[in-house]
Amino acid sequence: MENQNNLEKLSDKVSQILQQYHALKGENEMIRNELITLKAEKEIKDQEIEKLTEQNVMKDLEIEEIVNKIESILG
Repeated sequence: MENQNNLEKLSDKVSQILQQYHALKGENEMIRNELITLKAEKEIKDQEIEKLTEQNVMKDLEIEEIVNKIESILG
C-alpha cells in the first residue's frame, strides 16, 4: 500500500516536471521566434541607415559643388 502511495507521488512529480518542461519548451520557442524577428528587423533598419548615410554623403557633395560654383561666379 505504501509502495502504491509512493509510486503515485512519484508519478505526480514526474507529471509536474513534464508539464513544466513543455511550458518552458513553448516559452523558449516563442523567445527564439521573437529573437529571429528582431534580428530581421535590425537588419532592415541597418540597411536603411546605410542607405540614408550614403544619401547624406551624396547631398554633402552636391552642396559642396554648389558652394564651389557660387564662389567661382562671385570671383
